Amino acid sequence: MHLIYFLLFLQVKMDKNTRKLRNQDINPCIEESDGSQRCLEAHNYDKSMCSPYFINYKNCRKYWHNLMVQRRREGVKPEMPTAEERKEILAGLGGKPY
Repeated sequence: MHLIYFLLFLQVKMDKNTRKLRNQDINPCIEESDGSQRCLEAHNYDKSMCSPYFINYKNCRKYWHNLMVQRRREGVKPEMPTAEERKEILAGLGGKPY
């Protein structure tokens, strides 16, 4: 009986985490993550074939993390810009810097 409750708890927690990862306002690198996943699926999970996608995802995460840290230091809320704010930031830069 305890195992059933534990498994239900795990499922709810996993669903919440999955929703969080797919939330445009929380995760700025969904597009890059999806690209990596599509590459892996297309190449039968041969990671050596997808290095450019992994690098792009890593650079995306690094860029937005640094911006988030900067905003935190400056007291800007929310620390991670919303999806709309990120579009404006990228438009101002002339595209993605990563």
